[in-house]
Amino acid sequence: MRSSLARLCFKQRRKDEDLQHFAPWYSSTKGDGTAPQLNDARYFSFEELKECTDNFSENNKIGADGYGKVYKGYCSNGVVVAIKRIRTLNDRKEIESEIEVSSRVHHKNIVSLVGFCLEQGEMLLVYEYISKGSLRDNLVGKSGTYLDWKKRLQIALDSARALAYLHELATPLIIHRDVKSLNILLDENLNAKVADFVLSKMVSEKEKGHVSSQGRGILAQVEDELVAGTFGYLDPEYFSTGTLSEKSDVYSFGVVMLELLTARGPIIFIPGQDGGNYLIEEVNRAIDENDQEFYGLRDIIDPKIVNQVTNVGLRKFVQLALECLKPSGSDRPSMYEIMKEIDIILQLDGSEQVNNC
Repeated sequence: MRSSLARLCFKQRRKDEDLQHFAPWYSSTKGDGTAPQLNDARYFSFEELKECTDNFSENNKIGADGYGKVYKGYCSNGVVVAIKRIRTLNDRKEIESEIEVSSRVHHKNIVSLVGFCLEQGEMLLVYEYISKGSLRDNLVGKSGTYLDWKKRLQIALDSARALAYLHELATPLIIHRDVKSLNILLDENLNAKVADFVLSKMVSEKEKGHVSSQGRGILAQVEDELVAGTFGYLDPEYFSTGTLSEKSDVYSFGVVMLELLTARGPIIFIPGQDGGNYLIEEVNRAIDENDQEFYGLRDIIDPKIVNQVTNVGLRKFVQLALECLKPSGSDRPSMYEIMKEIDIILQLDGSEQVNNC
């Protein structure tokens, strides 16, 4: 009995030590907004997550990123989850951001954080399981799923709806800062969900800019001490200003739009050639205003959908993408405006009208 009690006390003391850095998340009752708020994020024990992944078996590994491996987990209540096992706690600031932001946002097109674990020197994040994987994998054929043109437009709309929510309706407002096709996941019905908030930035009331004509807050630029984003998607304005804003997300989304059309990555690598060409440059060079059928892009459009695109829808989609990719952030549309335009393109292509965010 004593040994059992001792083990229990040791386990609790270890847990308390692991959670020491995160103490404000549990103990703050000031309600002054200084401590993170974890909404609906459950605390899991390390043993519980070991059990539901079969001790983090490689058979249950479903992915990996710069922060660690991701495993499919089977909870005792039958719920299937995705568990990210963080490789190191040296990036604690980013992990805190991931937990706090993910626990605050609730939207059908955003991956939900189920909970987290911080025990035995381990950090694990538990998310809802999204069965079809990333948009990038689906575009290149890794999943075996076929995405026709209308479905790609719907995926663009779903993703735009999520980002518009983050920029204009979330409390506080949020800049994602790493929008890319690998961070857009597809569920069993091919609905898109935006994921990965490690690099996200919550914007306080003091950092907000003016209010748009729709009555929604527009984020001011926020200074950033570290490069945030992924090569090929990163706002070129960042290199001259050292700041990222909601319009940086817009730029990255413009790259994703071109990926949806071409199924090519943001950087096109040519065999035997050093480096690669930007997808944006390839599209700009190919555009032919006089080509009434394919806008000069027949050889760039994904062959799987080349006979599905309509002239009007194609032009509008490409023109909207290029608006997102303008060098100056102030010249780019908002995600709310982009969402509305993609909705119109869907209707032009004969799709049923979809709801706004």
